[in-house]
This record gives sequence, structure tokens and C-alpha cells, in this order.
Amino acid sequence: MLPYCTDDIIIAQHLVAMGCKVLMPLAAPIGSGKGVINPYTLKLLRQRFPELILIVDAGLGAPSHAAQVMELGYDAVLLNSAVALANDPIKMATAFNYAIQSGRLAFE
Repeated sequence: MLPYCTDDIIIAQHLVAMGCKVLMPLAAPIGSGKGVINPYTLKLLRQRFPELILIVDAGLGAPSHAAQVMELGYDAVLLNSAVALANDPIKMATAFNYAIQSGRLAFE
């Protein structure tokens, strides 16, 4: 089960108590491309649940947003609109790839 959720810590605790091993909090509303609206709560989720797989699943519009998420210690990002709606989806996907790798290296 891969529950899509907000960055609310109480909701996350309930999902974990129900047995979820993966959480997919949003960074911003789906398709908005606004980036990480509340980095504090995303960081708090990572600190509270170090054993869980955390994947940001909405709101990323630029490679720098993905790098920021990975710098917070997240395991992955799930993208759609940012790549699918880009003028050059292949270049945009490549840019996200580099940003994700860079963000992960910065976290480590």
C-alpha cells in the first residue's frame, strides 16, 4: 500500500500504526508545480519516521524542488506534470535526474 497523504504528522502516525511502510506526502497541491510549501513538516516526517520509505508525490515543478526534497532525506520523488508538460520532456526528465542525484548526495 502506498498511501498518498498530506504532510500532517498525526495522519502519518495513524497510517504507520495501520501498518504502512511507505508514505507519499505532497509538497504542494497536485499539478501546481509550486515546490515544497512547508519544508519544516517534510523534514519532521523524515525525522519521526527514519525507517519508512518516504516519497514526495505532488507539487514539484522544477528540478530544484526535487533536489530540496532529496536534501531533506526523502527516498524518492514521483513526477508527472513537470515532465509531461515541459517543452522538452526528455531534457526536463534529465534535469530532474541530475537534481535528484545531487540532492541525495547533499543529504548523505
